[in-house]
Amino acid sequence: MAALREPLPATLRITGYKRLEMAMVENSCLSHAKEILHCLKNKYFKELQDLVVDGQKIEVPQPLKWYPEELAWHTNLSRKILRKSPQLEKFHQFLVSETECGNVSRQEAVSMIPPLLLNVNPHHKILDMCAAPGSKTAQLIEMLHADMNVPFPEGFVIANDVDNKRCYLLVHQAKRLNSPCIMVVNHDASSIPTLQIDNNGRKEILFYDRILCDVPCSGDGTMRKNIDVWKKWTTQNSLQLHGLQLRIATRGVEQLAEGGRMVYSTCSLNPVENEAVIASLLEKSEGALELADVSSELPGLKWMPGITQWKVMLKDGQWFESWKDVPSNRQTQIRPTMFPIKDEEKLKAMNLERCIRILPHHQNTGGFFVAVLIKKSSMPWNKRQSKLQRKLSQRTGDVSVSAPATEDGSLEIVEEPPDAEDEESKETQHLLNVESEQSKKDGVCGPPPSKKMKLFGFKEDPFVFLSEDDPLFPPIQKFYALDPSFPKMNLLTRTQEGKKRQLYMVSKELRNVLLNNSERMKVINTGIKVWSRNSDGEQFGCAFRLAQEGIYTLYPFINARIINVCIEDVKVLLTQENPFLSKFSSETHKRVKDLAMGSIVLKYEPDPSKPDTLQCPIVLCGWHGKTSLRAFVPKNERLHYLRMMGVEVFKAKRREENFESKTEEGDQDSTKHMEEEMDMEHNELATKMEAEVDEEPIHELMESSVIEPENKMGNVQPSSENAENRDIADLSSVKA
Repeated sequence: MAALREPLPATLRITGYKRLEMAMVENSCLSHAKEILHCLKNKYFKELQDLVVDGQKIEVPQPLKWYPEELAWHTNLSRKILRKSPQLEKFHQFLVSETECGNVSRQEAVSMIPPLLLNVNPHHKILDMCAAPGSKTAQLIEMLHADMNVPFPEGFVIANDVDNKRCYLLVHQAKRLNSPCIMVVNHDASSIPTLQIDNNGRKEILFYDRILCDVPCSGDGTMRKNIDVWKKWTTQNSLQLHGLQLRIATRGVEQLAEGGRMVYSTCSLNPVENEAVIASLLEKSEGALELADVSSELPGLKWMPGITQWKVMLKDGQWFESWKDVPSNRQTQIRPTMFPIKDEEKLKAMNLERCIRILPHHQNTGGFFVAVLIKKSSMPWNKRQSKLQRKLSQRTGDVSVSAPATEDGSLEIVEEPPDAEDEESKETQHLLNVESEQSKKDGVCGPPPSKKMKLFGFKEDPFVFLSEDDPLFPPIQKFYALDPSFPKMNLLTRTQEGKKRQLYMVSKELRNVLLNNSERMKVINTGIKVWSRNSDGEQFGCAFRLAQEGIYTLYPFINARIINVCIEDVKVLLTQENPFLSKFSSETHKRVKDLAMGSIVLKYEPDPSKPDTLQCPIVLCGWHGKTSLRAFVPKNERLHYLRMMGVEVFKAKRREENFESKTEEGDQDSTKHMEEEMDMEHNELATKMEAEVDEEPIHELMESSVIEPENKMGNVQPSSENAENRDIADLSSVKA
């Protein structure tokens, strides 16, 4: 309780994977994650030493002992002090800027635990059932790309959320990582549809290797950051959420592959939302599930084991020790599954002590609960359905063997009309109906009820893959000399009619999912933008210019129009809008002299013999004009690269001549432009990133303001022409 009354420390996580940088250079070079860590340790953290803000001594950030490779840090800085203090303005601008371009995530410490316990490998098919706002989803994407030499991992992440508008926040988070292996969908997690995939011409049900089940909860573990919980908390919250949590967890284990792992987590400490859900799930599974012992998987993490005995309390303060004590008029509020198992033998076999409870005072965090479940065999109700289905098939001889999955996830039996219906088939069908009725009586652990897919919110544009003979592709392939291995069938657009303005790319596995489930699921977003239409480019042989978001995915396949540049050239490209060729080194000038105008790749490779220079590679999208070169790079990404090169980019209220001395740029024009580029639009960005809180209580979710996809999420509507028009306007000025 004493810990709960103290402010929550600020925590940040460095993105372990970013844009496949290591795929193009020797292993001796550092990744961007290591460069950012080096920058934090040797610059920003040093500046916090001996700093006193509002009478409080600022502690130098320390790494979280249990997070791998020192990629997560915490400090006693509260979010309020971080935002308001002038002494911390430079550090805050760094955090905001790096967060925007996906290199840093401001995420609560305990929120980082569930993805780590999933033990993800690059080939895993992953479902994140309640994903918004997306901090954990971002971790899962990072883990998929652990092998940076593979641009397209075999695995993928399907991130789901029931709230249509929060899905766009999820899209915004995922897009920062520029991965072709993420798809955002919008469904009720308790009845998320079963998907199909094509396996060598045969339809198969998609089972996931890993499932993250971070369910909606009362949020009583978040009191340190959500002050309203102190006023609004009541035991009624947990009683109302228990059924939903159990239904979501049940739907999750149904879709889990045998041998797969599901992590169930809440930011609550109430056993009704935690151990009660796990115990009920284990009991109904009849041995198909077991709790994994993960006590040694995160060395340094402090926690206490799950509990086996608890009571249930009503809002008015009445306590109940068992279901038989609950009066009939209260049995709609309290359900049997909320109570601990009374059978000692069963209780011991469940190993509930393997659950992980993290209390606020253990390591100065929020409260949290995690349980890791392993699926050993099919769920019993699925087994019974399959058995009856086979029996029906054998007796009638007219039932399709490969029963497709319906929207609600149950198997649909497709029958050919028989010539004469015999008594035996009627009897078997009756057995099937009886089994279905029995399943309903069993309660929440049976198959989910049939539910039509309801579509709310913004109507999404379609996902249209390029056809084999699409005339759009050959000019692109020729212009960039794409490798024959380039997976052109994975390219898609968001329009069925008119000019295709943007081209996106997904992995082969996600293409399979999209093509075979268009009627089953509502897809909000997928794919990474790789090319944008540019009318000025047509006269040079290609109507599409490269997009920075997808350059690290495309780069391994591009064999032409690549210009190697030195670090001084990179500084010019990132600090000047449209520099003349004369501003670049003589080597660069020679390389572009005979190159046709249009979109190009600008590549910097580090020199290991010069350890004081930037030691991670950079690939930029650029444009070669008649007398100039320019880079098409978003502002925050420019700031990131400049920081890594040691260029001071902090923008405070100061005179132009002071700024000039900081930027190391000599001429007046470039300095003026640099000042404009370094403007962080501080207030706007800070407000935009307020939504990074990960474990939002259910009542806060209802009351929070929503982010409209059209004007707050940036480029989440691929069909929007605003960004494209701006690009065309920029290119027109280049042409002029």
